[in-house]
Amino acid sequence: MNSLSRRRFLKLSAGTISLAAAGYALSARELKAPAEKKRGIQKIPTYCDICFWKCGAIAYLKDGELWKVEGNPDDPLSRGRLCPRGTGGVGAHTDPDRLRAPLIRKQQRGEEIWQEVTWDEALSYIAEKMQTIKAAYGPEAVALFSHGIGGNFLKHTIKAFGSPNITAPSFAQCRGPRDVGFRLTFGEDVSSPERTDIKNAKCLVLIGSHLGENMHNSQVQEFADAIENRASIIVVDPRYSVAASKAKYYLPIKAGTDLALILAWMNVIVKEGLYDKEYVTKYGFGFDQFASLISRNTPEWAYPQTGIEPEVIRETAREMARYKPATLVHPGRHVTWYGDDAQRSRAIALLNALLGSWGRRGGFYYPVSMDVPPYPYPEYPKPAKPKVDNPNNKYPFAHETITTGIRDATLTGSPYPVKGWLVYATNLLHALPNEQETIKAIQNLDLLVVVDVIPSEIAGWADVVLPESVYLERHDDLNVEWFREPFIALRQPVIDSPHDQKPNWWIAKELANKLGLSKFFPWESIEDYFRQRLSAGGYSYEALKKKGIIRGKQQPIYFDEGVPAEFPTPSGKIEFYSLQLQKAGFDAVPKFNAPDSGPPGSFRLLYGRAPVHSFSRTHTNRILSDMMDENEVWVNSDIAERLGLASGQYVTLRNQDGVVSTKIKVKATERIRPDCVYMVHGFGHTAKGLKHAYRKGASDAQLITRYITDPLMGGTGMNVNFVTLEPAEA
Repeated sequence: MNSLSRRRFLKLSAGTISLAAAGYALSARELKAPAEKKRGIQKIPTYCDICFWKCGAIAYLKDGELWKVEGNPDDPLSRGRLCPRGTGGVGAHTDPDRLRAPLIRKQQRGEEIWQEVTWDEALSYIAEKMQTIKAAYGPEAVALFSHGIGGNFLKHTIKAFGSPNITAPSFAQCRGPRDVGFRLTFGEDVSSPERTDIKNAKCLVLIGSHLGENMHNSQVQEFADAIENRASIIVVDPRYSVAASKAKYYLPIKAGTDLALILAWMNVIVKEGLYDKEYVTKYGFGFDQFASLISRNTPEWAYPQTGIEPEVIRETAREMARYKPATLVHPGRHVTWYGDDAQRSRAIALLNALLGSWGRRGGFYYPVSMDVPPYPYPEYPKPAKPKVDNPNNKYPFAHETITTGIRDATLTGSPYPVKGWLVYATNLLHALPNEQETIKAIQNLDLLVVVDVIPSEIAGWADVVLPESVYLERHDDLNVEWFREPFIALRQPVIDSPHDQKPNWWIAKELANKLGLSKFFPWESIEDYFRQRLSAGGYSYEALKKKGIIRGKQQPIYFDEGVPAEFPTPSGKIEFYSLQLQKAGFDAVPKFNAPDSGPPGSFRLLYGRAPVHSFSRTHTNRILSDMMDENEVWVNSDIAERLGLASGQYVTLRNQDGVVSTKIKVKATERIRPDCVYMVHGFGHTAKGLKHAYRKGASDAQLITRYITDPLMGGTGMNVNFVTLEPAEA
C-alpha cells in the first residue's frame, strides 16, 4: 500500500477543486488523535512571522485552542503592540487553504496535479534528484531562494551540500539599492530593521515611504511618537498616502523624478550654507568636488522635471536644515523603482550627510546586538565554482546574491547550468519581475522544490511541495537582533500543526540526512541546538523559553554617547565624491536622467503595501482577508471622469506589452496624480489551491513585464511599466 502508484491523486484544477478539498478532508494522515487539552488560559511567548520584522508576541490558548496573539511588552520591537497582521496571526493557523501533506507532481509542471506522499518518500525523491544533479553538474547547480529567518537551516543544508548559490528577493527586488547607496557613502548600510531614529527626529522626510501602509511595527509606532512630538513632516509621493495626511509639506512629485528633487534640495542647502559645516569638515571626503557638480541642480532646473515649484523646493530644504542634525531623510525599504536606484539612494545618504544626521540623535543610530556564538558546525566544503549570479563582476557593488542573476543562469546555462531550485517562503512569480522569464527558467530545471504554508503560484510549478508548519506551530532560529537595544528572542510552538506539516529545521535536518550530510546536524533536537548556542554565550535557554526574550544592557548608539565615528569607506570618511564609483566607470556624484514617459494615453503603474497583508502570503488568512479581500486601482478623479469610470466599477488593466489583468475595482480619487495609477501588491492569485483568494483583485506582478537593471548592483527597477484601463466584461 505504500507504492506511489496506488496513492490517491489531488487534482487541483478548476473543475475538481472541491473534490480535492474533500479528498484532503478524508485523508487518514490528518486523523491525528487529539492531545489532551489544558483547561483555562495559557500564555506562551514567541515572535511573529507575518512579515520579516519579527515582533515579540504572546500567544494565548483558551482551553487548548489558539485564541489570540498580542504584543510582548518586554520586546523592544513590538513594545507590547502588534500590527493588524500580527494580531491576525491566528488566521494563519486556521486557514483551510493550507498545504497539509507532501505532494509530488504527476503531470506537466504548472498543471497543479499532485500525488500525496509521505515525508520519507518526498525527501528521498528530493535527495536522489539533488545527487543526480550534483553528479552531472556539480553541487553548485542547486540554488536556494529563501525569505526570512525560517530559511536559516535550509541555507545550512545547501552550504553543506556544496553550493554557494543562496539568494533572497529582498536584495535585488527590494532594499539592495538602498544598502549599496549608503555603503558607498558611509561604509555601512542601514540594517534591517532600519537604524532610523524616527521617534527622536524633529524633521522627518519620507520619499515614497508609506509608513502606516507599509506596516513595519516599530517604525509606525515611532512615527506616531514623532507626530505626537510635533515633528515637522515632509512627504514626497505621487499619491497622497496615509503618511502624507500627517505632513506639514506634501509634494506631489512626478513619478521617477525623485533624484532631481534631492539634487535640488542639496543645491539649496550647500549654496545657502545651511549644511552642518563642522560635521562635513570633520568627517567628509570630496566635498568641494561634490558641491561643484551639484551647483547646476537649482530648484529652477528641477521644476520642469518634478512639477515641484522652486519656492517649495527652497522652503522644504530650509525646513530640513532648520532642525539638523535631528532631521531624518528616511532611506525607504522597497526602493527598486527606475533602475538608477542605488544612485538615488546614495543621494538620500548624501542629503543626510549634509544635515549631519548619521550617528546622531533623531537621525541614524548605531545598532547593537547580544553576543551569541554560532553553533560549532564542521567546515563547509569549498565550492569548486563561484556564485553564478554575477559573472565577471558585472554589477561591481552587489554584496549579496542576485535572484535574477540565478534566474538568468538557469535560462542560459551561463556561466554554468543551474538545474535545481529550492524555494522557501517566497512566491517567486509574485516577487520577481516578468513572470514568463521565471516560468521559462523553471522549465529548464531538473528539480523544483517549494517549501511553503500555502499552495502559492510558485508551488503550482513545483515537482515537490513540502508543507511547512506556520510560525505559531514551530521553532525557528534564535533572533539575535541588531536594534537600538540588544536582545535575544525565541520563536517556539504554541500549538500543534493541524495536519502533516513540519517545521523548516526538521525538513532541513532530514534532507541533510538523506544527502549523507548528517555530520552537519550533530544536535538531536532544536532545543539542544538552542542550549548549545545560548550556554556558549552565558545565557539560559530555560529563561528565554519562559519569557520569550532576554534583554541586554543599553549601550551607546550615538557619536556623542561614545560610539566611534568610523566610516569603513576607502577614504575612511563620508564620501561625498566617490573615487570607487569613478574608478568603476560610474558617476562619482549622482546625476539625474529622466525616465521614459511611456506610451501616449497610458499611466505609470505604481504599487505598494496594505497594513493588513504581507506580500502575497496572507490573502487566504480569513481574519486578514475580512479586512481587505481585494485590491483597488487608484485613478485620478478627472481621469476617471474622462474615461467614464466610477468608483466601484470593475476594469481590467492592459500593460504596454499587451498583458491583461484580472478585473479590479476602480477607486476614483483626487489623492493621486493624473499620470499614474496605484494598486496594492499581492492580489489577483491564479493558483487554484488558493480557493479563498483565487482571482480576487488584480496582480501587479503579472503586469510587470519590463524592468531596468541597476548597473551598480543588479537590482530590478520595476516602476517602468504602463497600463491603460478598460471596462471589465461582465
